[in-house]
This record gives sequence, C-alpha cells and structure tokens, in this order.
Amino acid sequence: MFQTMGHGHGHGSASAQHLGKLWVAFGIGAAFMVVEFVVGFATQSLAVISDAAHMLTDVLGVGMALTAILLARRAKISGSRTFGMYRAEVLAALANAVLLFGVAGYVVFEAVGRFGNPPEVPGLPVVLVAVGGLLANLVSFLLLRDGAKDSINVRGAYLEVLADLVGSVGVLISGALMLIFGWRYADPIMGVAIGLFVLPRTWKLAAGALRILFQHAPARVDVAAMQTDLGDLPGVEEAHDLHVWTLTSGMEVASAHLTTCRDADPAQVLKAAQSLLVDRYRIEHATLQVEPGDSAERCREISW
Repeated sequence: MFQTMGHGHGHGSASAQHLGKLWVAFGIGAAFMVVEFVVGFATQSLAVISDAAHMLTDVLGVGMALTAILLARRAKISGSRTFGMYRAEVLAALANAVLLFGVAGYVVFEAVGRFGNPPEVPGLPVVLVAVGGLLANLVSFLLLRDGAKDSINVRGAYLEVLADLVGSVGVLISGALMLIFGWRYADPIMGVAIGLFVLPRTWKLAAGALRILFQHAPARVDVAAMQTDLGDLPGVEEAHDLHVWTLTSGMEVASAHLTTCRDADPAQVLKAAQSLLVDRYRIEHATLQVEPGDSAERCREISW
C-alpha cells in the first residue's frame, strides 16, 4: 500500500491580501451608519432607516469578515485542528446571509404596514443623506470588488455593500420624489423595493456557504467524470471511495483510492493521478491511496 498527499502552493485565503481595504470599508460604513440612523429617525423616513439597517449589516459583515480572516491567519494547524480554522470564513458568510434575511424581512414588513397612512417625510434631508450614502458605499464597493472574486467571506461583505449601494440610489429617488412632488408613498414603496432586492442575492450567498459546510463537491467539478478519468489512467483497474469538497474559498480538496493492476508501478500511478487532478480539475491538494487489487475488498465493506 502506497499513500501520499499532494500539497498546493497557497492556502486560498485570498481575502487576507485585502485586509487593509476591509479595515477602510469598516471605518467608512461605521461612520456613515450613525449619520443615516440619526437622519432616518429624525425624519421618520423608512427608506433611510432601512438603508441605515443595511449599512449596519455592512459594518457587521465586514467586521465578521475581518474577524474570520484574523482567526484563519493566526490559528495554526495543530494536532486537533488539522485544517486550521479556515472554515471561520464560511461561517461568517453564513452569518451575514442570516442577518441580511432578517433585515430585508423587517423592512418589507414595516413598509407594507405604512401603505395605509404613509407619514409625511421631508425630502431634502433624505436626498442629502442618500447622496452621502451613495458615495460611501461606492468607495467600499470599489475596495471590496477584487477580494470578492477570491473569498466567499469577502464576497458576503461585498454583496452587502452592493445591496446598500443600490439602496442608496433608491433612497435618493424616493427623496427626490417627495421633495419635488410631495408623494408620500415613495418612501414605503422604496422600502419594499430595497428589501426585495437584497433577498435573492442573500439566498445565493447562504446556498454557497451551506454547500461548503455540508461538504458537497464544488459546483464546477463533475465527480462522475473525475472518477472515470482516474479509473482510465494506465495501470489503474478501478477508482473508488472518491470524495471532493471545499475547505474554504479557493481551497478544494480530494481523496480517492486507486486499485492497480498487478504489474503497475505505484509511484507512476500516483504521479499520473496527481497531474490529472491538477491539470484537468485544478485540485492541488489530494490524498490518493494506491492499493493492489486484492486489498480493495475492505473498502467495499464500508457502507459510507
């Protein structure tokens, strides 16, 4: 029996490269969140209050992203934590999604309740705070855009900023309508629109985090095709006990047993399998057990 583990060339926590940008986004969001809450409650504008709530999720989301990255960087692999604490990023992303679901649901509920007798909201303060919020979110959006491509954790914070950016545009529109036409329904309508906008994006984020936590195979990987490709390698009789999962964003892992022909060279089979997984499936971290044909029965006895 011959066993080894292939190692990749990076830990995949690309969000650590964007730590400084996350701190800047956190500071901007926290400062402007206070402004929006003060103006929102002072003017009784549901649109501004909902945008402030979204800004709160931005601040909490970026804060959780920062915490997760710092944990992942400092928590070294040990005897009991063989994969470190990289999953902290995924848990933070899931927490962000749950938070967004709650805020969006509250905004929609509160807005619907106001349709019967919408309060009169002054348009000018709403317009001014919307312009400020738009600029603040635009800066944060640009800061987090690159990191969102690499990390599901940073992507969670990025989606919250994106939702709030769109929310600021909505607040600006509702404020302009109230300022120019005095149309009181603009505020609750925009509150509903902001809440409904964020829900499908939140669902996608939650689904991605749950997919990782349940250790499903990455969506881009065809597991059946991978098993066939491994089984078709020279000297391999059968590939079985194949598992593919994601540890965190950019860290995809595989394990498999390869039953070999009697005259096969285990070292050559191992090298060919590693090359296949890297070149065709972009998986650099794989545990591959190369075993002679008469030892495969033990694997078949294991039900899971």
